[in-house]
Amino acid sequence: MGGGHAGGASPYAAKRRQALQGKSGWAGLVHNRKIFANAVFASLGGLLYGYNQGVFSGVLSMYSFDHRMASAVGNPGTKGWLVSILELGAWVGVLSTGYLADKLSRKYTIMLAVIVFCVGVVVQTAAFQPSSIYGGRFITGLGVGSLSMAVPLYNAELSPPEVRGSLVALQQLAITFGILISFWIDYGTNYIGGTGIGQSEIAWRIPLAMQLVPAIILGVGVIFMPFSPRHVSTHAHDTWLVNQGRDEEAVAVLGRARRLPPDSDLVQIEFLEIKAQYLFEKEMNALKFPQFQDGSFSSNFKLGVHAYMSLLTSRTLFYRVLVGSMTMFFQQWTGVNAILYYAPSIFSDLGLTGNATSLLATGVVGVVMFLATIPAVIWIDKVGRKPVLVSGAFIMAACHLVVAVLTALYHNSWSSHPTAGWVACACVWIFSVAFGYSWGPCSWILVAEIWPLSIRGKGISIASSSNWMNNFIVGQVTPSMLAHIGFGTFIFFGAFAFLGGFFIMFFVPETKGLTLEEMDDVFGDREGLAVADQERQNAIADRIGLTAFGQRKGESDIEKSSHELFDDEGKA
Repeated sequence: MGGGHAGGASPYAAKRRQALQGKSGWAGLVHNRKIFANAVFASLGGLLYGYNQGVFSGVLSMYSFDHRMASAVGNPGTKGWLVSILELGAWVGVLSTGYLADKLSRKYTIMLAVIVFCVGVVVQTAAFQPSSIYGGRFITGLGVGSLSMAVPLYNAELSPPEVRGSLVALQQLAITFGILISFWIDYGTNYIGGTGIGQSEIAWRIPLAMQLVPAIILGVGVIFMPFSPRHVSTHAHDTWLVNQGRDEEAVAVLGRARRLPPDSDLVQIEFLEIKAQYLFEKEMNALKFPQFQDGSFSSNFKLGVHAYMSLLTSRTLFYRVLVGSMTMFFQQWTGVNAILYYAPSIFSDLGLTGNATSLLATGVVGVVMFLATIPAVIWIDKVGRKPVLVSGAFIMAACHLVVAVLTALYHNSWSSHPTAGWVACACVWIFSVAFGYSWGPCSWILVAEIWPLSIRGKGISIASSSNWMNNFIVGQVTPSMLAHIGFGTFIFFGAFAFLGGFFIMFFVPETKGLTLEEMDDVFGDREGLAVADQERQNAIADRIGLTAFGQRKGESDIEKSSHELFDDEGKA
């Protein structure tokens, strides 16, 4: 995302790989069956995450669920815990995934997370007391938080460079599609046994149980997937496969994924890039923390702690930490998850009569947010980050304030002012569009591209942690805010949306297409950390022979690209 030389250890090898690689974007996804399978796999992870985010809002508004869990749903404080405890579990899951993914492998971490997720779903689905919902949602959160980090990581590491951007876009689309179908499944099952006193408990147990479908497919599917060839082990000599004495297997995994022979230049270059990246991270750790290099658990733990602390002691890195964590802070405090989690209640408060009608309006939220994400992932690299984020923030703020004014004027007389009620509902839908094209996908792009290579993983993990913790707080306080300050809730979120727009406008540099040198400059880096990182990577590339591949001009006109070699799908 950073542009320039950010993409590889050797500019020569990177150019050589780009000359050999196949089609980019969506065309690259569908041309190669294995790549397309990876894309579908990524979609399952995003679908699972999105469905889980959206399904509970409809369940909360169902009569049979409210009757069964009355002791928790009837109190705004405990109702907030019913929703937000999942985000608390997800926060814990994200924090633990980095260690597990490096220790167990990405593949086994995904399998473990799916098992944990399924246990939580079963506990929720079979619940007869609020305590089971609390426990089940926390356990489910552990799984979904881990999956939200491990699945995109695994797919990005297994996929060719030319389609990784499209995989990120597909992941975002899948999340919004999961939210969409969860809303409409809630709407459909709400009619089982009627929408009132005769409603069957199956109405809410089915939507919760259906989380198992994509989870089981994901868990079973990953069994047949290869290990990630890029899975770095920080206490061994190379990637996860290589440190087990499995260099040849790592090359074979890449060859099968690219549908090329193992001795192909494209496969060999990509393998050496993996090796160069690992050696780079190992050497940086040895340079910064030579006292923690004995490979013991204690040293590895201290190495991780000191590596994170180093982000706070450097002015330029602390600036980037603030940009990443505050961007995720404002993403959540725009109120988007207040809308997603409590949309039926909000629409009911805005004058829509009948539970089915409020669920129908909630379904529209899912549709418009999904559709709005599509142009965002197509044009974000042309428009830039700041215009998208600033415009989205101001539109969301305006929608909040209009809803606040209408609610203040008509909250006791919606039935006699139906037009005002529908205008307020339309503002909620416009809000969803604004978030879908802006802060939904673009905030994640921004926080991924602002870091030097040596601390990118740690930087992204801090931003993810900020996202989930603020998600938890929003889910916890929203019911109490709606109950006690009414229209003030929308003023509150609207004010934070405005602040988010101003934060991006005045404190966040535009990062679209920046080289590493330019990225250092806009963040006030006088030491040139990113440039120094690149120079070290170039030296490693020279040492292991990666640069030599980029200088092999004689064969460049002979060897074909991966798609030219296997243009006929049937010959693969």
